[in-house]
Amino acid sequence: MSQSYLLVIAFLSIFLLLLLIIKAKLHAFAALLLVSLVLGIASGMPLDTIINSFKKGIGDTLGFVAIIVGLGAMFGQILEVSGGGEGLAEKMIGLFGEKRAPLALGLAGFIVAIPVFFEVGFIILVPIIYNLTKKTKRSLLFYGLPLLAGLSVAHNYIPPTPGPLAVADLIGVKLGWVILFGSLAGLPAMLIAGPLFGTFIASKIDVQIPDYIPIEEKPASIDPPSYLLVVSLILVPIGLILINTFSSAIFPQNSTVREILTFIGHPFTALIITTLLAFYFLGIKKGFSAQQVQLIATKALEPAGIIILVIGAGGVFKQILIDSGIGNILAELVDYSPLPPILLSFLVAAGVRIAQGSSTVAMITAGGLISPVISSWHMTQPELGLIVIAIASGSTILSHVNDSGFWLINRYFGMNIPDTVKSWTLMETIISLSGFIMVCLIYSLIN
Repeated sequence: MSQSYLLVIAFLSIFLLLLLIIKAKLHAFAALLLVSLVLGIASGMPLDTIINSFKKGIGDTLGFVAIIVGLGAMFGQILEVSGGGEGLAEKMIGLFGEKRAPLALGLAGFIVAIPVFFEVGFIILVPIIYNLTKKTKRSLLFYGLPLLAGLSVAHNYIPPTPGPLAVADLIGVKLGWVILFGSLAGLPAMLIAGPLFGTFIASKIDVQIPDYIPIEEKPASIDPPSYLLVVSLILVPIGLILINTFSSAIFPQNSTVREILTFIGHPFTALIITTLLAFYFLGIKKGFSAQQVQLIATKALEPAGIIILVIGAGGVFKQILIDSGIGNILAELVDYSPLPPILLSFLVAAGVRIAQGSSTVAMITAGGLISPVISSWHMTQPELGLIVIAIASGSTILSHVNDSGFWLINRYFGMNIPDTVKSWTLMETIISLSGFIMVCLIYSLIN
């Protein structure tokens, strides 16, 4: 088949994917699999080859991602149930003082969202901003946007959250680089979109606690773990993964020390160690029985399972692009493109995000489209790490009415749609553009 034909059906497959998700309301998992099947048949792949591509795509992807997402979800669940996230936020407000509460909430949201899914982190921390608003009579946005900025940045930029984790696996980059550059790009973006923009927009839009939101005092029986313990547990896997990434630059190849550091710093080992520590210090030591800890872990896998399946379907889509030969054609096309790889990655993710809403689906789809052309770019591991963050930045932009996060904030803050756009949508866009500018600056410094 001609290259032109294959390119046409590749672009039509993206259109079909968006149509199925947006108009037909088909779940992203089923939509990705159906589009992969149609693309394989339309490209002339033998039927048995299509089935083998499905097996390889989902197997190669989930062989890495499923373990990390599952362990991360368990860690996040025990952190939530123990009250660790809320305790951390309250302690940070105490340390920074109420005058600097927006900064404290932004940092707390950033830390909590590394092991906890965005929506869960928001639900467990939103009572804090309600109570601050009730006490000070300030706009909810003064406290809410910094918290949301911290949660959003960590959710989109820092593994082991599913989006950047999946993209890192799809394009073959070590997680240490993604964590490093995600932090360097994400923290400034959080400060600009959270405390700075939040203070500005709160002076323009006065949002008070909706009448339909009950304000409940925290039961006296809840005794959250110390904030130092919570921060330490969250930093354990990040630290081990970073040590693994940079040990190759410090120790010789056959060094025993390097071999040990590589083993304990592998994401599998790092997350197993962290999850077991969390089960003990946040579970057993806090009075939970072994059976209760088991139930907590089981509950954590329910939402994680959905995300894992979507990521696996993204791996199938990537494999079909490669095995059909479309990946090679896209690589040749990119070689003639005047757009730098960083900008191209950002624009692909941004286009998918704006069209269908979900940042995670946008990252997975963009990663699947970009991965076949990675080899033609001849990029180093640090450069590939920046590609992941460029995709993360694009996938954060312009959250609007097709994004569940938009409606979550709309309802919990009791805002109308125009005010939600002026606050939440603009905040997400500031994160996106600020993060991408940081990516470009870092890219220019290392080249």
